[in-house]
Amino acid sequence: MLRVLLLSLDTTTPKASCAVARDGVVINEEAIDTSRQLALQLPGALRDILDLSGVGLSDVDAFAVATGPGSFTGLRIGIATMQGLAFGTGKPLIGTSGFAALRAVASPAFLGSRIAAWVDAWRGDVYATLFEDGRLAADPVVAKPAELLDDLARGKPAPYTNDVLFIGDGAETYRDLIVSRLGHAARIADPSAPLLAAVIAMLATIEYKNGNRPAPHAIRPIYVRRSDAESARARA
Repeated sequence: MLRVLLLSLDTTTPKASCAVARDGVVINEEAIDTSRQLALQLPGALRDILDLSGVGLSDVDAFAVATGPGSFTGLRIGIATMQGLAFGTGKPLIGTSGFAALRAVASPAFLGSRIAAWVDAWRGDVYATLFEDGRLAADPVVAKPAELLDDLARGKPAPYTNDVLFIGDGAETYRDLIVSRLGHAARIADPSAPLLAAVIAMLATIEYKNGNRPAPHAIRPIYVRRSDAESARARA
């Protein structure tokens, strides 16, 4: 039987976290303090979670990291940190989207229905996608929450026939708006903005055991929206 010890990291939202899992069973998951400079917190946080789990860096078989969407700075720091560890140890680095992680958290309590994953994109926007029966039903977008809710109420991208479970920090930020627009048809996950490192570790374990073990340089972040620097260059 193939066994795997995996170290995972999520830095896509202010609720950053890291986790250690063995064969898909989470040993420990811890929140990471993002109130101070994230790049300075990560090495210590990752070392602490390994120590807490009674394992060393050399014991890790693979690394996993959230690929977005989310904070541009958080994404870049998180991915770069895990790439450094993977390159240094010669181990694979498996990327998992934050949307897939949110769907996995929500699915056990809401099988067979719609799951709207919303990540706060600031500036009054959310990164959003919709899952139907566990499958992606809408491409990821960055949009105003009110516009997305209007589309849902009008039956887009598919007929509006059942309740919708909202999950993610965007769902928490716009909870009142969601409920006011959709009424009893809207449900908010509890917790609405969960830590994601543990479920990322579990999803990555499945990928690893299925033979998906990409090299660290193969990771591609999911931005959805251009960064401020890219937008400025486009306007120049």
